[in-house]
Amino acid sequence: MTTIRGAYPVLITPMTEAQEIDWGGVKNNVNYFVDQNVAGIVINGSTGEFVSLSKEEKFQMVETVIKEVNGRLPVIVGTAAETTKETIEYTKQAEAHGADCALIINPYYMKPKENEIYYHFKEISDNVDIPIMLYNNPFTSGVNMSTELMLQIGKDCKNVTHIKESSGEIGKVRDLARKAKGNFEVFCGAEELVMESYFVGATGWISVAGNIVPKLVTDMFNHYQNGEIEEAWAINDHILPLCAFLEGSGKYVQIVKRAMDLKGLAGGPCRSPRLSLNEKEEAKLKELLASMETVNN
Repeated sequence: MTTIRGAYPVLITPMTEAQEIDWGGVKNNVNYFVDQNVAGIVINGSTGEFVSLSKEEKFQMVETVIKEVNGRLPVIVGTAAETTKETIEYTKQAEAHGADCALIINPYYMKPKENEIYYHFKEISDNVDIPIMLYNNPFTSGVNMSTELMLQIGKDCKNVTHIKESSGEIGKVRDLARKAKGNFEVFCGAEELVMESYFVGATGWISVAGNIVPKLVTDMFNHYQNGEIEEAWAINDHILPLCAFLEGSGKYVQIVKRAMDLKGLAGGPCRSPRLSLNEKEEAKLKELLASMETVNN
C-alpha cells in the first residue's frame, strides 16, 4: 500500500473559454506537479469543481490523470456523491484505474445525521478495497462531524485510513491524531492552520495553496519532518497571506485558476455560475504572486 503523507495539492480542472475541460492542459499541469516533486496530487475535489462535472467527465479525469502520472506519485481521487450507491460506484472506478486513495465527504445536500454518515462510510468501506480518506468540511457539506463519530468510523471501517479535518477546529485535529490508535492518520484541510496541525499530529495537508506554490508547501512539510522548525515556520508565515486570501475570498477556485494562467499553466474559466475575479481581487492576487516569487527565487 502506498504511503499517503505530505502536502498534496488539490488540483483545479482546467477549462477552455467554452467551459469545456482542457484535456491537454490537464496533462501539462500533472507533469508540472510531478516536476515540482510534490508528495502527491488530488483530483475531482472541491477545488476541481467536482460538483460541476458530469459523471463521464469525472471518470475521464481519473483515467487521464492516472495514465499520465504513470506511477510517478500517489493520486487521491475525490469520489463523493449524494447517495451511497453512487459513491461506491465512483470509488470502484477510481480503484479500478489505480488510484491510491479515495477522498470522500459526506452527502452534501441532504445533511445526513450521524448514524446515516456512519452507515454511509461503513457501506463504502465494506464494498471497496481502496484506502479512504474521510473528509469533514462543515462549510461545504453543512455537517460538522463529531470527533467521536470520526473516531468510530476510523475504528470500524477497515479501509478508512485517513481523515481530512477542515472544520478549522484545531482541537479536533489534536484529538483525532492522539486517539487514532493506529487506525488512521489525520490530514489538515484548513489552509491557515497547517503548522498548528502538524504540531498536534497531522501527517499531511490537502492543499489549495499547493496549486500556486507547490515547492513551498512541499519544503514546509519536509522542513517540519526534518526537525527544521524555524525554516518551516518561515515558509508558513510567508504563504499565510495567500492561504488567508484563499480561505476568506469565497473564490478559491477562481483564484487558483487565474494564478495558474498567470504562471503560464492551464487554468481557464470556471463553470458558471462561478464568475471571474474582479479588479480588486485580481490586483490582490498579483501582489501575492509577486511576494511568493521572492521566496521561490
